[in-house]
Amino acid sequence: MQLKIAELEDIDSTLALHYKYQIDSIEEQDKESGFVTTAFTKEQLTSLVKDEQGLFIAKDGENVIAYVMAASWKFWSSWPMFAHMIKDLPNITYLGQTLSTENSYQYGPVCVDKHLRGNGTLEKIFHFAKKEMSKRYPILVTFINKINTRSFEAHTRKLGLDVIQEFSYNNNHYYELACHTQEKC
Repeated sequence: MQLKIAELEDIDSTLALHYKYQIDSIEEQDKESGFVTTAFTKEQLTSLVKDEQGLFIAKDGENVIAYVMAASWKFWSSWPMFAHMIKDLPNITYLGQTLSTENSYQYGPVCVDKHLRGNGTLEKIFHFAKKEMSKRYPILVTFINKINTRSFEAHTRKLGLDVIQEFSYNNNHYYELACHTQEKC
């Protein structure tokens, strides 16, 4: 398994993995093992790669077998859900710091092919992405839909993220989580 910052030629394989686990296209029997809620286009991932260097992947040969997306709030701001989160940042204090678009970034989604789950792939790609993003931001922020219990357990139990608040948006209920990028989450 090779961990790397994605390049443009990695986008199609990333989208193929994403499609398998995105809430609108995932096989019904796979939903209980976790899913990704946000849909992405090739153009959006191109911007994520070119403008943000924010797509972190694990590859087996030519195939992307896991990914983490992470980027500035500016990148995410065109999605209504993220605009909602951005607006609320100044109301949240984490480890003595008031959150802002300057001191935090949005981590996620993350996706690991189901055949690799439970073998440490999540931890490896998470720490790789966090290390790269720590060069730019001290605080990682993310959210998890409350019905996605597998993702919540993985991020709190395995990765050590802290729940900083709960919120609702568009009739869905979420946990908002954070961790300091220079410390072990």
